Amino acid sequence: MTLRHMKIFVVVYQEMNITKAAGILHMTQPAVTRAIQEMEYHYGIQLFERLNHKLYKTRLSDEFYSYALHMTDSFDLMEKRFKDQDKLGFLRVGASITLGNHLMPKALCRLKEEDSSFEIKVMVSNGESLQRALLDNKIDLAFIEGNFSSDYLCSEPFMKDRLVLIMSPGYELYQKEKIYLRDLIACPLLLREKGSAGRNFVDHIFESHDLVLNPIWESTSTEALVKAVESGLGISLLPEQLVKDSLLSGRIVSRDVEKESFERTNYILWHKNKYLTPSINHFISICRELSEEL
Repeated sequence: MTLRHMKIFVVVYQEMNITKAAGILHMTQPAVTRAIQEMEYHYGIQLFERLNHKLYKTRLSDEFYSYALHMTDSFDLMEKRFKDQDKLGFLRVGASITLGNHLMPKALCRLKEEDSSFEIKVMVSNGESLQRALLDNKIDLAFIEGNFSSDYLCSEPFMKDRLVLIMSPGYELYQKEKIYLRDLIACPLLLREKGSAGRNFVDHIFESHDLVLNPIWESTSTEALVKAVESGLGISLLPEQLVKDSLLSGRIVSRDVEKESFERTNYILWHKNKYLTPSINHFISICRELSEEL
């Protein structure tokens, strides 16, 4: 088997369509089909089910993809490292919303100050999208808030932050002497969308207390949620860093919830087959230093 076979498999797996893969690879459809068949014969496995002229993944194809993707990535890194000696680094990094807003700009500025030739691409998105991007080798690192789940990803605890309960100053709940989780269920909840790190964290806390969330508003935009809270439409649980200015201005207020700190650990993630270059490790060090200032 050759690196060419692996590159063909990666594109076919990503597109799940021989015609599209052939176009991307600038190959004929029969040549792509033949390469996949050669791989299946060589390893004695079936990489794709073929039903009604459509491709479907098999039990082994996900695992095979993980290896093939990072074999091709390692080769590309080697090519870049030894053929372009004048370029000292390139990094694709992902971050969830809070870290993307508060950590990434400072970290990237620090890196650019040290080396203006360093190339950086940033993806700010929710936790599920970032994990998918890591698995598809579209980013090298991800900085996410809260938990994650994948057998193909490695992680390191990075820093802690917490979510805070926010509401408008005149909201009735604000007047209660003590607030408990069950009190929040009775209020209109304005929350981040499913798949975001913050939403997964909130869901987990409520589920652990056998409480069911039924938000009236879900949004990818923290700003939209804060505006809705300001208008008295409901309450929300959002990262403290993202609502700090609104709290200081008095447009919204915050209250503690009894026996719940809403503190969480953030993580640095990378694919288990990813080679962490000196540039990647240096960027991680910069982020760790800056996290102590946040």
